[in-house]
Amino acid sequence: MSQTALLITHLSAIFVLLGYTFYAFGAPAETKRRVMMITGTAILVVLLTGGAMLGKLHLGFPGWATVKLVCLIGLGAMGSFAYRRRAQADVYMLLTFALAITAVVMVYVRPF
Repeated sequence: MSQTALLITHLSAIFVLLGYTFYAFGAPAETKRRVMMITGTAILVVLLTGGAMLGKLHLGFPGWATVKLVCLIGLGAMGSFAYRRRAQADVYMLLTFALAITAVVMVYVRPF
């Protein structure tokens, strides 16, 4: 797969992940199974395409990629928290936004 196709697939999966994660904060409880399946699939696609891009660029596994992996794990957990802890939805939405911004900053700045 070309680098461009990997990047487009990676970004599309991130948009799906973020969209359904924020949807989970306001969605009724009966949508939990479907939303968790979609976000889980999106996380897997993001992980696979990100790893493939790192491999194609021969970067190894730098520190900024580790931070992005931690952010991805955190984003994956936010969908579950959205359904379980409705009272703290504002805090988890802010945390989701912070994790997403941190991941983007790591790509462009690459501090380590």
